[in-house]
Amino acid sequence: MPELQRLRADHAPALLAFERENRAFFAASVPDRGDDYFAHFEARHAALLAEQAAGVCHFHVLVDTDSNGEGEIMGRFNLVDVADGSAELGFRIAEKATHCGLATATVLQLCTLAATEYGLTTLRAAATLDNTASRAVLTRTGFVPTGEELLLNDHPGLGYVRSTTGEVRGSAEL
Repeated sequence: MPELQRLRADHAPALLAFERENRAFFAASVPDRGDDYFAHFEARHAALLAEQAAGVCHFHVLVDTDSNGEGEIMGRFNLVDVADGSAELGFRIAEKATHCGLATATVLQLCTLAATEYGLTTLRAAATLDNTASRAVLTRTGFVPTGEELLLNDHPGLGYVRSTTGEVRGSAEL
């Protein structure tokens, strides 16, 4: 059963493999990270860990550990731009892990962590109009459209918001 883990330095090799393996899949619905991301991955990973240590972001990976104890990353679930009890949620899940409820269950788990571990009361998110899977996950996990129309790397999108203090409208378990 996959486990949500806070990002650590030792996740770097599996995280890079996850990003490389799913690059084309992600690029179909979210902006591509670009070649520079992969060329300077180690430095980028260290910078993320520094941001996390400073408390301005909370990065997580969904790890599926095999019988040998080796962990494969199935998704990323992040809370960024933490300020004044609020943060922006971002997530991506491996192509082979889609359509099985993992994204919904993990977003719900992260919403609970946001409230109980990080003291956040409001989460924001955004998704492009053509990213129906992410928009469905957001809706199932209690996010509501703000009515704000956005441009996400030149693609039209919608903003979403969710309180972490009220009753969760979606439900799922990992």
